[in-house]
Formats: sequence, C-alpha cells, structure tokens
Amino acid sequence: MTEKTSYAVSDITDRAQWQPDILGAGYEQRTLPLGPDPDGEGDAVATLVRYTPGDDAAEVTEPTVLYVHGFTDYFFQRHLAEHFAERGHRFYALDLRKCGRSLREGQTPHYVTDLALYDAELDEAARIIAQETDAPLLIVAHSTGGLITALWLDRLNRTSGTVASGIVGLVLNSPWLDLQGPAYYRSVGTPIINAVGRVRAMVALPGSEIRTYGDSLHHTVSGEWDYNLDWKPLSGFPVRLGWLRAIRTGHAELHRGLDVGVPSLILRSRVTRFMREYGPAADVADVVLDVRQIQRWAGCIGDRTNIVPIDGARHDVFLSSERPRTQAFTELDNWLAWLAGYRATTDSPEAGA
Repeated sequence: MTEKTSYAVSDITDRAQWQPDILGAGYEQRTLPLGPDPDGEGDAVATLVRYTPGDDAAEVTEPTVLYVHGFTDYFFQRHLAEHFAERGHRFYALDLRKCGRSLREGQTPHYVTDLALYDAELDEAARIIAQETDAPLLIVAHSTGGLITALWLDRLNRTSGTVASGIVGLVLNSPWLDLQGPAYYRSVGTPIINAVGRVRAMVALPGSEIRTYGDSLHHTVSGEWDYNLDWKPLSGFPVRLGWLRAIRTGHAELHRGLDVGVPSLILRSRVTRFMREYGPAADVADVVLDVRQIQRWAGCIGDRTNIVPIDGARHDVFLSSERPRTQAFTELDNWLAWLAGYRATTDSPEAGA
C-alpha cells in the first residue's frame, strides 16, 4: 500500500488534528467537538483513536473497524487493534462523550439521558473514517456499546440505509440487551426507574458499585490487564437513574425489533456467575450480564445473526484468559471470512438478477 502524495486543504486540516495517544507508538487520537451537552454539563467531546502500524504492517484489504466500548470502559485493548491490523483491517476506536479520554472536569462519567445523543459522535467518526480510508466499515462494540450501536444502526438504516452508508457488518461482544437481576426489576422496577429517573436523574442506584469484574481484570489484583483506573475503576462508576432510564428505553426499543441492515456476530460467555466478591469463578464467566438474556434478545437486532457462546469467557470475551480469548478470536476470524464471501455473493451483478 502506498501513501497518497497530495491532499485537499480539508485533508491536511484533518490530518493535523491527530495527536499521539496514551497507548504509545502507532496510536493517535483526535478530539471530536460536540457542542453544548444537552444534559447541561458544559461542552461535550468524543475522542477518536486510530492504530497506524509501521511499514511492515499487513496490506490493508479488509473493511475498516470502528470499536465502541461499554459502561465504565474506554478503549485500551491494544491486542484487539493489532489482531485486526494483522488481518488487513484499519482500526479505529471511539471513546464516547464523558467516557475515558473524553471525560472533562465537572462532567458525570458516562452520563446521558438519551442514547440517541451518541449518534452525533458515531456519525462524525464514520464520516472521518470514510474520508481517510474510503473503505467499508465494520462496527465492533462491547456491552452497553452493543446496545448503543444497534440502536444507531437501526436509525441509520431507516433514514439513509446501513449498507448505502458504507457499513457492512456488526460484531457484538456481550451486548447489553436487557436488565439483569430478578424478574421484578424488569416488570414493576422499570416503571419506577422511568418515573424516578425523570425527576431525580442524578440519584445513584444503591449497591451498583461492585468490584468483582474489575478485580478479575486488573493486573494489580487478580488479572493480567493494565488500564487507567480513573477511567475504568475497579468497582465501576455509579449507575445514575437518569442514565438507567435511557438504557431501559433503549432496551424497550430493541425488544420491539430492530433492523441494523447488516449481518451480526454476537459473542458471549457460556455462563453467568453473579458474585459480589472476587473468586476464581469470576475468571471463567460473565459476572456482569445474564447471558441467557443475550441469547433471548439477540434475534431482535435484525438481519442475519450468528450467536456464539465461548466456554470460560469473561464479560468482555476479548479480555478473557488465553484459551477462551483465542477461541473468541478464532470465531471472529471465521465469521469475517464468511462475511467476505457473503458480501462477494450479494454484491455481485448475478445476486440482483
């Protein structure tokens, strides 16, 4: 692959906005101004990160990846970016408003009262990526990011068409498709969340800060991963009722049925173990979400879906121990190979005959 030797003025301006990222060599970041926060917490920004490997990188032949994180999270997974790059994908990741690199003084981490607000940074990230790569786009998202991106793609599909917008596939890593816990959380609990969340939006849900998952991940406790504990605390950020109301609204919309317009791969752990304190079982199960709910509601995403349980996986299957992590990457690679063949068939002139 050869670098372009000439640029339009707007291209030069865009390239100048990229700065070195905290992840080190090969990683750059760019701030996306979003204007005044609709929830009244100053000016909002998002942060787009890109991975630019050196001259010995694999030839770029595959769709570009845009990765979107979950709640109490941000992009730090170098191994994920590097895996995609080795397969011939360009890789970008988005820290959503008030998350990770995008959190500003005086703002409440991850707080929004409407998940559709994220459309602004998703649209802008897609615009920049299309300008830089002129390649199809593959969306990869984890947990809450899976809900956010599914809703965004459904809206995009209804307005301009997902495929017409250059998006060719969706990979969801343990997407949050329903509220975990006892059944009454989802029955009588939801109207209470909606009512209280409307008038007392900043009230934190009692008992929502549990460090089991964080302890299983971070290298200072029982895990192998290193990340910024200010941006991803071991016990998680408080769950605000106004934010949870937005989540439940998103869940209800998904349960009525979406159409993301492109095929999806959904990876999840095989089992759930809800634990208030860390133990070895936390290393081989999803301790955050109920995987049965992922299985139940995955079909509501629309289009073709392939759901794969991973034995021994954590909530983030790509942060699992080596064996399940390797299996997750194998399943991903197999599905990407299928997607390439599927696209070749559906894009051919004979397919529309």
